[in-house]
Amino acid sequence: MPKSGLRDWGGALARGLGRLLGGRALADAEAQARTAGDRLREAIDLLPEGVVFLDAEGRYILWNKRYAEIYHRSADLFSSEARLSDTLREGVARGDYPDAIGREEEWLATRLDKLLNPTGERHEQRLADGRWLMIEERRTSDGGVIGLRVDITQMKRQAAALEDALHRAEVASRAKSEFVADMSHELRTPLNGVTGLVQVLEKTPLTKTQSALLQDIAASAAQLEKLVGGLLDYGDAARETDTSPPSPVSHDAEGPPLRVLAADDNPTNRKVLELMLGAAGAEVISVENGQQAVEAWRAGAFDVVLMDLRMPVMDGLDAIRAIRKAEAPGLPRAPIIVISANTSPDDLRASDAAGADRHIGKPIRAEALFDAISGVLA
Repeated sequence: MPKSGLRDWGGALARGLGRLLGGRALADAEAQARTAGDRLREAIDLLPEGVVFLDAEGRYILWNKRYAEIYHRSADLFSSEARLSDTLREGVARGDYPDAIGREEEWLATRLDKLLNPTGERHEQRLADGRWLMIEERRTSDGGVIGLRVDITQMKRQAAALEDALHRAEVASRAKSEFVADMSHELRTPLNGVTGLVQVLEKTPLTKTQSALLQDIAASAAQLEKLVGGLLDYGDAARETDTSPPSPVSHDAEGPPLRVLAADDNPTNRKVLELMLGAAGAEVISVENGQQAVEAWRAGAFDVVLMDLRMPVMDGLDAIRAIRKAEAPGLPRAPIIVISANTSPDDLRASDAAGADRHIGKPIRAEALFDAISGVLA
């Protein structure tokens, strides 16, 4: 064979081998790419969360089985030719998103804004079948979007159950507080009458037998008061503990007697106040409820007002607020002392907020009453 022919044959053989080898390399590369793609899809399908990939135009590139399960009502719309925005519109039309009902365009505008401007900020989505999703979307380097969907239905149910439990606990706590307040009022109000009358009788002439009986009554009342305090567990936050002997409560020995307005719905308690203050030279005007207290205060000049809290028609707090509201600007305000069987920290705060100057608890001690009056007058 001529040398030129040999060269031509050799070149043709080399080109043929090159095409053969190149085809095999391309085929191998394509096979590897298919294998890698299959493995990627298999890995994505194994994820418990829904995953979707969109191109720069918002069209579906890839989504996993969980994503299709989550949006099973719209899965028939997924294709490489469809945009997620179109799926959203169709889903709204089908009623797939309860939060969009009645405000479809507004809901779509908000959702599409999050889709077109993904920041990775998480937000929630409610579906028609009652499930809740947590959605997170981020921009990819080629301008597309990768989206994550997590079913948080169980977490939402647990949160709702916890909220319901907390609400029921708050209701129970309020009921307990109201029960304790009612029991405090019902137990300490008659107890106040007993101890108050005992204190008044102690200052009157008594035979030895009467004095001994009175001491027994006082001891029993003190024991009962201790039991009531322990049962209600209030801590007697408003109880005065000063045991100094009582002093006259008039402005001075030569001046007019102290005028006191006392409001209490219990006749025995009113009698106790009248006896205690009368013994100290004070003039006491007693009324049965808050409305009468406000009317009496408007009609006459009083040096101090003693106000029970739980009264019919108008309670003590409303009466205090009415007096404070009616007081003339620039003039001294009326000294008001709350005397109540309710002595919890909440009761003290309520009295202070209404405008009371002091809050002392029942049963009343004469020395605590006189000390409170002296304190507000000073």
